[in-house]
Amino acid sequence: MTSEQFAREIVALTDTLYRVSYSILREACDREDAVQSCLEKAWKKRRALRDERYLKTWLVRILINECYNICRRRAKEAPAEIPERAAPPGADPELHDALMRLPEEARTPIVLHYMEGYTIQEIASALRLAQGTVKSRMRRGREMLKKLLSEEELS
Repeated sequence: MTSEQFAREIVALTDTLYRVSYSILREACDREDAVQSCLEKAWKKRRALRDERYLKTWLVRILINECYNICRRRAKEAPAEIPERAAPPGADPELHDALMRLPEEARTPIVLHYMEGYTIQEIASALRLAQGTVKSRMRRGREMLKKLLSEEELS
């Protein structure tokens, strides 16, 4: 893959990277930092990608690692008030709020599968988990979402 092709592919995947980072990080500045660091590392290591078919999974894995690095740095800082995440334009606010209440380990596979169209195998590869683990986390996440959304309807 030439540098120009690589750059085009990365630009096409930028929105996906922002959405994935949104499922892990609360603050917009952290999400932007994570995506920027991901793109920088991917560009520097672009020759290490052996198979072009796995570019998207490779980028998401780099991004997830960057998000976790930011989370670790933030955990060392004194906690301030936790900001609320506003629903993106066009999103259902109730579904968004319920999704944000899920634990990150359930939320990320659900976002990758239902919002980004990743297969279970791709998610397992990106998260470095067994496919069965991804499926069980998604099942638990869907059950939690169902419970959260039904509670909101009753309120």
